[in-house]
Amino acid sequence: MARGDFKRRMEASQRQMLEWARGRNGADELSGACTNVAVALVIVDLFAHTTWLSILALVLLGYSWFRITSKRVGARSLENARVLKATGPIVPFLANPVGALREARAYVHLTCPSCGQRVRIPRGKGKVRITCPKCHARFEGKA
Repeated sequence: MARGDFKRRMEASQRQMLEWARGRNGADELSGACTNVAVALVIVDLFAHTTWLSILALVLLGYSWFRITSKRVGARSLENARVLKATGPIVPFLANPVGALREARAYVHLTCPSCGQRVRIPRGKGKVRITCPKCHARFEGKA
């Protein structure tokens, strides 16, 4: 096989792979979380030797692959947004528990009644009047 022939075949293979992936959902936060949980279950199953953990890990990997290869991008992005909204307060704590606890002790998070933007204000200020940085609406809150 000539040197140029191998390069040409690799480029053609790469084009075919890109064409197959076009219009697919791809990896998002939910599929990544499912994969991470499946890997953690496999590691636990190495020591526990239970069948149901292995099956659960395979189901999670299958669901993750389904999400990644799905052509219904709109439906998958809505599912991802719902999960991100539901797990919103938990994620910063899991990423950095010490920083999240320090943040919770120092600040209060209030939600703007107009647009839903979360606003952070220092604790211990009492009743304060807040201007939303997003919609510039004024509302009152207790710190």
